[in-house]
Amino acid sequence: METSFTDRLSTHRGAAADIAACRAMLRENSRTFFAASLLLPRPVREPATALYAFCRLADDAVDLNGGQPGAVGALKERLERLYAGRPINHPADRAFSDVVTRYAIPRALPDALLEGFLWDAQSRRYEDLADIFDYAARVAGTVGVMMSLLMGIRSPDALARACDLGVAMQLSNIARDVGEDASAGRLYLPMIWMRDAGIDCEQWLAKPVFTPALGCVVQRLLDVADELYGRVGAGISVLPDRCQPGIRAARLLYAEIGREVERAGCDSVSRRAVVASARKASLLASAFTASTVTFTADASMPALAGCCFLIDAVTNSASQIVPSRARRGQTSWSMQDRVGWLMELFERLERRDRYSGGIGTSRDAEPVGERGGVLQ
Repeated sequence: METSFTDRLSTHRGAAADIAACRAMLRENSRTFFAASLLLPRPVREPATALYAFCRLADDAVDLNGGQPGAVGALKERLERLYAGRPINHPADRAFSDVVTRYAIPRALPDALLEGFLWDAQSRRYEDLADIFDYAARVAGTVGVMMSLLMGIRSPDALARACDLGVAMQLSNIARDVGEDASAGRLYLPMIWMRDAGIDCEQWLAKPVFTPALGCVVQRLLDVADELYGRVGAGISVLPDRCQPGIRAARLLYAEIGREVERAGCDSVSRRAVVASARKASLLASAFTASTVTFTADASMPALAGCCFLIDAVTNSASQIVPSRARRGQTSWSMQDRVGWLMELFERLERRDRYSGGIGTSRDAEPVGERGGVLQ
């Protein structure tokens, strides 16, 4: 039956209200993503808001319920309903349901993300780097692939680079949060690396302290992250022009976390790396100038083995491919306006964090995500 103009208008208004509700939730609970999203053009920013809102709700639901099978099962039922076009009565579910249909997002991607959240809640341990890659593929590679789909990018080579970036960002998170994770009984460093450095994992978790040996393990992880950051340039170059600065900014800001960890001698146990506002401003400005960013690899490098199932899910999907709308004309801020606005926001957030206990103890002071992926 043909939809009337009134029905279409009502649906449009309802979708706009759902996006507004998702944006309000992220503004309060995921402030760094809310700020960074302003670097994306509106046709990408709005579906990305729906994506992140649903992912954040899912992360919270699993974490708050201690990874109980019932919590994950309930989320899988929500995914089942929204993929069937019958989302529950919640703005994030309704908005994400529209996104997965419009952008042909395979169900395997959010399913893998939920699996990663479950691994977090279960305090799963990781024997070697391949295991870490498997974990990062789920909590961060999935987000990179889904964001690529929102930009109209579906080629396997470009998706492989999106996974590289997501995994690298997650490794930066891990390197920065070693002490914080240990205080919660969680360990994300490769255990074989710790044993090679003469560290007993269980004894260290019982009394986490920084040692030069541990610093060497953290440095090894940062070296791997840097190698992956160096692979993403060819992937960024195929994105719509107006999407490239936002993705470059993410790459630069997260990589800088590693530099801060290194400046502290790789001690991320007794302190937490914080990127200064002035440095953030410089990195954000350089994100708008492609010539200031150098990369070392081409787009045809093989995908990480742990991420291949994500790329296969897209290439094997029979869903209709939706072209990118990110190039269409939209009113946008200049680079100076965006950087200036973001710096004002960073300064306000840091003042707020000082009042609530100090920047060094606040997750929201940095442009990074929760342990369950790049979702902050």
